[in-house]
Amino acid sequence: MENIIEIKGLDFAIRIVNLYKYLQNTHKEYVLSKQILRSGTSIGANISEAQYGQSKADFSSKMNMALKETNETKYWLTLLYKTEYISDEQYNSLMNDTHEIISILMSICKTSNSNKENRQ
Repeated sequence: MENIIEIKGLDFAIRIVNLYKYLQNTHKEYVLSKQILRSGTSIGANISEAQYGQSKADFSSKMNMALKETNETKYWLTLLYKTEYISDEQYNSLMNDTHEIISILMSICKTSNSNKENRQ
């Protein structure tokens, strides 16, 4: 069975790696590009790691971390856009993916936290 959030996390990480290469090759930008590379690839890594968490609490923690990293990536995208490193098209496309991932992760985290509360 396909795990949609895991696929979206990996696909997004690939886009972020390509953005990183673009920023370094085209703009010779090395500081912001490292920041977005770190946070943007961490999303999928945390999602993947959560799939094999040691417990439901571990799963919930990793998914919450993925959500925090997605929010951080949103910040770096906005900064890159407002400082004119990326175009409207690049920004809107990546931001659409970011919002979609945030929406899915919020739902997962809410369900996970609700399940945790019901067990207590």
